[in-house]
Amino acid sequence: MLLQNTRAIALAMALAPLALAQAAAPRNITPAKLDPNARQLFTAAMRSMDAAWDPKAHLVLTPAAPIDHDSSHHAKYMVRETSCYALGLLMRDAKGDRARAAEALEAVIKEQFTDQGKPWYGTFRRTPEEPEPSGDNTTMWRHYDPNWREFIGTTFQMILIEYPDRISRELASRMYGAIDRAIVGEMKQGRLLPNYSNVALMYGALLDFAATHDNSTDWKKQSALWITTVGKYFHEHNAFNEYNSPTYYGVDLYGLALWRSYGSTSEIRDLGTKIEATLWSDIADFYHPGLRNIAGPYDRSYGMDMETYVAFTGVWMRTLLPASKAPLPIPTLHTDHLPDLWFAPQVVILGANPPAEALSKIQTFSGEHAVKRQITSDRRATAWIGDKVILGGEFTNLTKDAPNPTQYHPATVQWRTPAKSIGWFYVSQAPKIDAIVDKTSMQIVAIGNVTFRLKAAGAKRADITANKWTLPGLTVTIKADQKDFAVKEATYYHPNDSFEITYTGMRQMTLTVEPQP
Repeated sequence: MLLQNTRAIALAMALAPLALAQAAAPRNITPAKLDPNARQLFTAAMRSMDAAWDPKAHLVLTPAAPIDHDSSHHAKYMVRETSCYALGLLMRDAKGDRARAAEALEAVIKEQFTDQGKPWYGTFRRTPEEPEPSGDNTTMWRHYDPNWREFIGTTFQMILIEYPDRISRELASRMYGAIDRAIVGEMKQGRLLPNYSNVALMYGALLDFAATHDNSTDWKKQSALWITTVGKYFHEHNAFNEYNSPTYYGVDLYGLALWRSYGSTSEIRDLGTKIEATLWSDIADFYHPGLRNIAGPYDRSYGMDMETYVAFTGVWMRTLLPASKAPLPIPTLHTDHLPDLWFAPQVVILGANPPAEALSKIQTFSGEHAVKRQITSDRRATAWIGDKVILGGEFTNLTKDAPNPTQYHPATVQWRTPAKSIGWFYVSQAPKIDAIVDKTSMQIVAIGNVTFRLKAAGAKRADITANKWTLPGLTVTIKADQKDFAVKEATYYHPNDSFEITYTGMRQMTLTVEPQP
């Protein structure tokens, strides 16, 4: 059993069992049935996956990696993303697409780990170049990714529900077997908790699907228990523990859409629909349509500007907005985090389903406003969505730090520069930190060294001092008790307008931002 923690079991036992399961029906989605925004997104994603396809390996390449079978260079192939491509091919169903999808699916199944005695049983290699995990020093995330069970498993689930007539019975049987191995592997490993939101949502959908297909009474009970427990955790504060992530909120929306679309009971479908609506409302409150970005703080983020990298939430939002207004770059094979775009087949089949008020806020700026959200009993987020600038901060009761490197962005600011690009800065490294936003002011408490990363087109080193940053389009006034201060160019971004700013030996700081006319 996966529910090994006492709190999760207690929460779940208080909930009534779900009704008898029913098999999901196909939605019969085709490109021609999509609205223009969704169709454009799907077409762009498929075009880039077509370009990344290697007909010899039957896998998609990592973006911008060359196909060169005659050199010593070994291109990096992507297993999970190949399963996304297979779903897209079956949906598009153009000449040759079914055969290519079958090749892709066979190649993905080949990369599943099948040794039942290993913790990684049932997950998949991230790339065929990845060696077989072995030895006592094998570590999760470094040597294998257990979440590939859920990502690939749910993609197989969608294919088996939506397009079973476009693959052979033999291939379908192998896909069902791969899903069962993924489920059994997850259960045996016992590492997954219901508050690990993005994976927990997918696992709930996959377990419910497998239980229904296999007619397993035990798995039906486990899926009901799991799904209601995940929902109970969310409803404690109407928030997921991985709070406000431009990437992982997209995975959350995916998992909830699976519940809403394919759940085997009305309870599962209703729960998915209600949580999805709440999540969309939260996203809309933090979103600025003019800046085309979601304000921080971000518990997990891969970037600070959704106009320049692909965030999974931006992929969902592109189905609701035209390209000129969506928080998504025009994709090329060199676009940062391009593989997140390759989940477009899942997104357009399931469809975005925000409440009307949330959709209105996403489409049109609703006016300046503050946002306050409780995340857990210890943590809360505050943000200011201003006309020209957005700020976000997370108060943690000094329970969370920002190590280096980190996906955690506890204090963030974004604005549009005179060059029309997004300028931004965030706390990239800090000891245990509290950050609170009050309109255009941010209070930070962190005892030790605090480093900011800053990028703004036209920014100059001489204009950044300990007490004032004079940036293109924004002035930042700082009051802090630091012992020392340093600025250096950031080599991982454009060196002429990107900086690391460190306040050494500080305890508290107040930043006040003032957008320039």
